[in-house]
Amino acid sequence: MAGRRIYDVFGVYFALVIIYLLTEEALLKTLVPLLTLILSLAGCATTYQPQSFSGGFSETQLDKNVFRVSFKGNGYTQAERAEEMALLRSAELTLKNGFKYFVIIDGRSRSDYGTYTTPTQATTTGSASVYGNTAYGNSTTTFTGGQTFLITKPNTTNTIICFAEKPQVNGLAYDAQFVFNSLAQKYGIAPAAK
Repeated sequence: MAGRRIYDVFGVYFALVIIYLLTEEALLKTLVPLLTLILSLAGCATTYQPQSFSGGFSETQLDKNVFRVSFKGNGYTQAERAEEMALLRSAELTLKNGFKYFVIIDGRSRSDYGTYTTPTQATTTGSASVYGNTAYGNSTTTFTGGQTFLITKPNTTNTIICFAEKPQVNGLAYDAQFVFNSLAQKYGIAPAAK
């Protein structure tokens, strides 16, 4: 009878070890790809690009010389960068449409907020000992994850009017070529054709 009890305790211990090893293997199979994805995106603010899943610019032509220009950043984009990228796109659109100056008649900046909570995982380790006809066991469970991160995604929208000559208006009339050259140099973007 004592031999059978040792065999049962050893079987329970062996099963706990197998479960622990499978848990570690499953953790590695899910954690390594997740970490690779996170590290590949780390520090990747939205670039100057058309709107995609990671952000970018878009525009709508409202009249021959009126455009609504938007730039949406991702969670790594600072608000200042989103505002400057919208300004850069405004300058580029002005030049592409044969104009030299633009005025922002409506500008709005906001941020969208979201959260991400890391998955929670429990790892249990245990041991069993047999003394005579009595088996003793203990286990420890460790919980990891469950951290929540706040994600801020800045958005900027400008409605602009484009002009061939510098307008006499109350407010700031931007020189499109100057703005484009300045911001393109700052962000390492190839200059637009004049």
